Amino acid sequence: MAEKEAPSLDLTLDVLRAAAEETRLRILALLTEGELSVSDLTDILGQSQPRISRHLKLLVEAGLVVRHREGAWAFFRLTDRGTALRIIRPTLESLDRSDPQLREDRTRLETVRAQRSQAAQAYFSRLAPDWDRLRSLHAPEAVVEAAVIDAIGSKPIRNLVDLGTGTGRMLQLLAPRANRTVGLDASHAMLSVARANLEKVGLRGIELRQGDIYAPPFPRDTFDLVVIHQVLHYLDDPARAIREAARLVAPGGRILVVDFAPHTLEFLREAQAHRRLGFAPSQVAGWLDEAGLDCTLTKEIAPPRKGDDQLTVSLWLGQDRRVATDWPLSQPNKEVA
Repeated sequence: MAEKEAPSLDLTLDVLRAAAEETRLRILALLTEGELSVSDLTDILGQSQPRISRHLKLLVEAGLVVRHREGAWAFFRLTDRGTALRIIRPTLESLDRSDPQLREDRTRLETVRAQRSQAAQAYFSRLAPDWDRLRSLHAPEAVVEAAVIDAIGSKPIRNLVDLGTGTGRMLQLLAPRANRTVGLDASHAMLSVARANLEKVGLRGIELRQGDIYAPPFPRDTFDLVVIHQVLHYLDDPARAIREAARLVAPGGRILVVDFAPHTLEFLREAQAHRRLGFAPSQVAGWLDEAGLDCTLTKEIAPPRKGDDQLTVSLWLGQDRRVATDWPLSQPNKEVA
């Protein structure tokens, strides 16, 4: 591996100047715990929104912090790459966690997270009865998740994206196996649920983004694993969603689709906004083929009992036909509490 280029004197001074202020250093320390909104930081630090925003603007300009929009909200996280991070990381790692100010900041952070979790779970609890009914119609989640793990196998995962991440369950399941993990969902409310769930299990460094599955906001060839879990049946044009997902797949990468086999449960259209009543194995395999992937696996998981009121879960694995030349050898680096 080529040696990383040493930072220039000017860049080093710019980064150190950006960090060498009490509030900005406290912000950086807080962001090591995960991404936060401006509102979160104003509550934790007890400072006005304009002041916090000015500090964040300087940190973004210095390349230390990354900003992204989620509806009307803006979230900030430490950059996960680049020279600026290499300059400041030793400082952040050497901070005394028992320092009274930093300890108080973390205590307030836990309060903010608890409030966020309560709000997210209140939203989720309103949906839970319908979701519980749906889950009762198909194989237990543990069985489906075991099949997901088996389908993915042991191949290293460098960059993973979960399209339509919902509550973030696939992120919880797969993030410990990936170097970088991203969840995309169109709903700010669902992203709040996912964020609270990830914080609850101690997973850090996962990126959550609001966006349209028909126009995912990522460059072409970015991810070596794309997951579309129980999403296609909500869409008017699932084939288009798979084409857009395929655009994100790096050479030699894969798409995993999990959804339902064809069924006749019409009540799901009205009760849970399902647009499609399942998909035949050849249907999704054909969409993968049209998008430039070979369908290397189809699998059906039978429901817990027989009957027309039951749902069969189906899995498809698509393999990009281009040859991958740089599969990563590094191990996952996610922290799990």
